[in-house]
Amino acid sequence: MGISGVSAGGMVSAALAQKEVYTQAEVQTGMLKKSIDMGAENALMLIESIPALTASSSLSTGLPSHLGSVINTKA
Repeated sequence: MGISGVSAGGMVSAALAQKEVYTQAEVQTGMLKKSIDMGAENALMLIESIPALTASSSLSTGLPSHLGSVINTKA
């Protein structure tokens, strides 16, 4: 495998172009990680904003207590 026909300037240009592509990929990866972290933080904030259910609270607020307490099944 030889490098005949390739000038020193061409090799330098190729190396610089490769380094630029690598740097751009690093920046893009960093931005992706930051975006994922921000999304996770926002999801956690939303989850934490949900009021906790206690034994005295009911999912059927405003409805009579007998509603939803019996499940009718037939085999």
